[in-house]
Amino acid sequence: MCLGIPGQVKEIYEVNGVRMGKVDFAGITKEVCLAYVPEIAVGDYTIVHVGFAITQLDEASAQESLRLFEEMGVLEEELGETSGATRQATAVTDDA
Repeated sequence: MCLGIPGQVKEIYEVNGVRMGKVDFAGITKEVCLAYVPEIAVGDYTIVHVGFAITQLDEASAQESLRLFEEMGVLEEELGETSGATRQATAVTDDA
């Protein structure tokens, strides 16, 4: 499955002339290409698909989508990492 996942832009920078950024997805941060959304700013929310920000959206819509993806159990699958309670449980297990 390849969903567009909403995230919040935390940092913007350039790599070899390409606008890039760090985007937070409910606690998981990924590097994302921002070339397709030149108007996006730090603090804004965007939909990211396969590493590319494709559109800007409002915070309420982003939070609702993240909540639904988390309920469906697809957030970890799409981001390739654990999040929320799963990440905390892993940290506790790793410390033991």
